[in-house]
Amino acid sequence: FAGLTVSASIPAAVISMAILRLFKESNILENNIVQTAASAGESLAAGVIFTFPALIILGYWDVFEYAWVSVIAGLGGLLGVCFTVPLRRSLIVEEQLSYPEGTATAEVLKVGASPAQGAKFLAIAAVLGALVKLAETGLRLWTGATQAAAYVGSSTIAYVGINLSPALISVGFIVGLNIAVLVFLGGAISWYLAIPIYSTFFLERDPLLLANYAAGMSATDLAFSIWTFKIRYLGVGAMLIGGIWALVSMRGSLISGIMSGLKSQNVRADTVYDHKQHDVPMKLVLWGIAFLIIPIFFLYQVIVGMLGVALAMTFIMIITGFLFSSVAAYMAGLVGSSNNPISGITIATILFTSFLLVWLMGKNVEVGPAAAIMVGAVVCCAAAIAGDNMQDLKTGYLVGATPWRQQLMQGVGVVSAVLVIAPILNLLLEAYGIGAPTAARPNALLAPQATLMASVAEGVFGSGLPWGMVIMGSIIGAVIIILDETLKARKSSWRAPVLAVAVGIYLPLQLSTAILVGGLVAHFAKRNSQACGDDQTAFRNGTLVASGLITGEALVGIFIAVPIVVTGNPDVIRLSVELPSGVGLIVIAALVAYLYKVATRGGASG
Repeated sequence: FAGLTVSASIPAAVISMAILRLFKESNILENNIVQTAASAGESLAAGVIFTFPALIILGYWDVFEYAWVSVIAGLGGLLGVCFTVPLRRSLIVEEQLSYPEGTATAEVLKVGASPAQGAKFLAIAAVLGALVKLAETGLRLWTGATQAAAYVGSSTIAYVGINLSPALISVGFIVGLNIAVLVFLGGAISWYLAIPIYSTFFLERDPLLLANYAAGMSATDLAFSIWTFKIRYLGVGAMLIGGIWALVSMRGSLISGIMSGLKSQNVRADTVYDHKQHDVPMKLVLWGIAFLIIPIFFLYQVIVGMLGVALAMTFIMIITGFLFSSVAAYMAGLVGSSNNPISGITIATILFTSFLLVWLMGKNVEVGPAAAIMVGAVVCCAAAIAGDNMQDLKTGYLVGATPWRQQLMQGVGVVSAVLVIAPILNLLLEAYGIGAPTAARPNALLAPQATLMASVAEGVFGSGLPWGMVIMGSIIGAVIIILDETLKARKSSWRAPVLAVAVGIYLPLQLSTAILVGGLVAHFAKRNSQACGDDQTAFRNGTLVASGLITGEALVGIFIAVPIVVTGNPDVIRLSVELPSGVGLIVIAALVAYLYKVATRGGASG
């Protein structure tokens, strides 16, 4: 829906504390173990949704094959766990990277401040988010977005819009103002600069879009057409350069982390045992990696039918999977797992793999793009889990947990998640559709990353990419990287990670605007709490409300899909009445006010 994911660790920790209090004995380490396993589901979902829908968009699959999704995602997730074992000591113990979300989760676990109250905020918000989603998507009482566009002059397009989604505002609240502003900046680059420039100066060079304009297409529809076929490829270039830069900029830390992790396995026999430094043994990790890549090789062999090509795909997957899992682990330590450059590194993987496969097997448009996506899917799942795993290991380090137990539970979380992902994806596919909205599927889930990855793979093998846009996006990305390095040198509290801007470039502006609203709410709520000398308990409650709104909206979106699929009627629970569009804005404004109130004064208990 939004192309963004947020960490589930804090909500999982709060729910665990609330439930385990019902038992006679419970402790902080038990809650940490629950939170570690539970958060794996969110991370694996990100790896899956960023890649697998591309196979639907390419027409390679008609549905999400249960066995394929489960095996590929499961193997990729378990590889992500294995790849990060040798990095824990270097990045968490020696370099003492902050891992902001892991540190925040540890504080929640340590304080244990009224988990019942936290669970109450989570539950109330989930109900509110569910009711809003039911009214908007199910009952269709109001439209899901407020937007307007007009032609200025001859063909220049001016557009404004905001999506009326509690989940998007909550995403902005959780990621904070810095990231929310950057996402909106990316949207502004696309919708306030690139689209007006293209519609003014380049429309005549595009026969299809020019014909649509001459036929009287509305400014809104033409803006989305230009964004779909041209401007969003700026995001491909920005993500590509961002993924490469992430790897280059941290090459020294990667090497030292790997060497430190390997050395930590060779401790003397007479060394005093410290359970807080006991990782999964490296020999077991290496055997696990070897065991996992064998079925991946056979799966690739089934796809391409050529032994040499399958071997090359497996080799690429191992190298890029380990490198980019290390990048994700390191970046999570700097900016948190919610802001990890997973999309960029996956697009870089798919682009490189596509070129290599063209060289090895020619422009096989029937198999090649899907094969490249399959390599990217394993890498993406591994990198997503790697960032989450290191974040949870940071939490465990701060509360005194045993690393190997957490690493084991991360694997348990991966296996648990893959059992349910494919059926949920099929339910969403049949009920709403995935990809660009159509007349038959007006509420289709955009799956922006998967759409771009499908376009990249397909473009290399057949239809070609708008390389001019990709190159321009790379230039934009390079400029943002220079800006971020300048801010870093000045030790500014504000940073400009290029992937956040790239996400905004390929999101519809209405989504970025809603995320910005959430970031502003978080900024003013945090500033109010600091001015009042608050201990941040109220702000953490605001985070729980935001998480609850996301949860409620997501679950109802799935539940609504059930009667739609059963009856085959997308309007099965739609009411005949439609309220004025302003009603949706009023409802969202009320939710924003509630979120701000809880985040500053603790809501009803404040």
